[in-house]
Amino acid sequence: MLCGPCRLLRASVAPTAALAAALLSSLARCSLQEPKDQVASALSPYFGTKTRYEDVNPGLLSDPEAPQRDPELLEGSCTPVQLVALIRHGTRYPTAKQIRKLRQLHGMLQARGPGDDRPGNASDRGLGAALADWPLWYADWMDGQLVEKGRQDMRQLALRLASLFPALFSRENYSRLRLITSSKHRCVDSGAAFLRGLWEHYHPGLSPPDVSDMECGPPSINDKLMRFFDHCKKFLTEVERNATALYHVEAFKTGPEMQSILKKVAAVLQVPVNNLNADLIQVAFFTCSFDLAIRGVKSPWCDVFDIDDAKVLEYLNDLKQYWKRGYGYTINSRSSCTLFQDIFQHLDKAVEEKQSTRHQTQNLEHTKSQPVSSPIVLQFGHAETLLPLLSLMGYFKDKEPLTAYNYKEQIHRKFRSGHIVPYASNLIFVLYHCENAKTPQEEFQVQILLNEKVLPLAHSQETVSLYEDLKNHYKDILQSCQTSEECELPKVNSTSDEL
Repeated sequence: MLCGPCRLLRASVAPTAALAAALLSSLARCSLQEPKDQVASALSPYFGTKTRYEDVNPGLLSDPEAPQRDPELLEGSCTPVQLVALIRHGTRYPTAKQIRKLRQLHGMLQARGPGDDRPGNASDRGLGAALADWPLWYADWMDGQLVEKGRQDMRQLALRLASLFPALFSRENYSRLRLITSSKHRCVDSGAAFLRGLWEHYHPGLSPPDVSDMECGPPSINDKLMRFFDHCKKFLTEVERNATALYHVEAFKTGPEMQSILKKVAAVLQVPVNNLNADLIQVAFFTCSFDLAIRGVKSPWCDVFDIDDAKVLEYLNDLKQYWKRGYGYTINSRSSCTLFQDIFQHLDKAVEEKQSTRHQTQNLEHTKSQPVSSPIVLQFGHAETLLPLLSLMGYFKDKEPLTAYNYKEQIHRKFRSGHIVPYASNLIFVLYHCENAKTPQEEFQVQILLNEKVLPLAHSQETVSLYEDLKNHYKDILQSCQTSEECELPKVNSTSDEL
């Protein structure tokens, strides 16, 4: 059950670390207000996968619990009968690897003595000192765990979706809710926070009970669905563990755009340029984003970079996502076929149940239409879950691939990971039943939402599709894409010539 993993995670943290976590969580609750500094907010659109959800949906800054109803959403005689949502976890701490790099950079700054100052203006010398004095509050135990802000992301998303689709998120349907999650603690905890948000929706003013005591069934941890990339041998061999797969990422790190930033930051930090590399520069940039997202504060790290720097660093992050999770290699997206098919299996079942109910009651008056068995399906995963799936569906594909050598040409690219999969990003399939349909084909229709906004269909740019038309468009994926075959490694011909 959901509470089980949560308790295990808490129990595994040392008492001192747990106390630190409680104090930091308390601090986070007190400092989640929108920072007023314009520098931090100016950099916010360029943080890639470390982007705050409210920077993609600015309307949430004033009221994060108010639903943002897209005017393209169907209404009237078409009523939603099922919602299948794929949700990225909420705001998280840096990973242990990122924290170690930040500690390395921080130690480099603190090691500078008064005699180590190099030529530079006073503001640079002052900024270097401010960064050396800025407290390094991240600890290894945090390692990607969900933060209090991340729990709020999920709780508020639950409240907004429940208000946006009241018939689906009815009190009656709560026990029919299905929840699937990745085994990672940040996803398990995101699911729990979402359920607590729904509890608040049903019981305003009451404190939610432990998740294990709620009426909906226990979540199912399913990494083959939510972390399909870990179970695809071809992806692991040809991309994840292939030293040359991210050639364009490594080439861009040593290219002129990044080298210019490297020299600039070395001057600002008053450290030898040879002591820095692109990875340290990137973690410094992300530290600005982490402090902003987790604590709602603008750290001195934000002052190191300007908008032009931010655009280059965003491109570096997007290059990695493109070649490792997006269109760079076919296996990136084809490895997600199982998840795509699972979504349509839920939709198919809802259509069948709705048709069966209609046949049983069409001759009976005053018969209440019964909801389908799983009106709400919630799946909690990662940016690495969403990006391959969106690529499989044909979204955000640029005419030319992203490479180390076409940064300027890609300034207006579609593939911007921070605008697609920020923290708490969500891809939602809404199945509608239309009472006054003129033909049987028009009876069931679908809309797709990305981050609570209607996503025009990749193949037609329409905002709604007949369900059968959508299935027909993706027929190849639904019928011919078998993960076991897609992920199978090519067989090596080991036969030798006969003597």
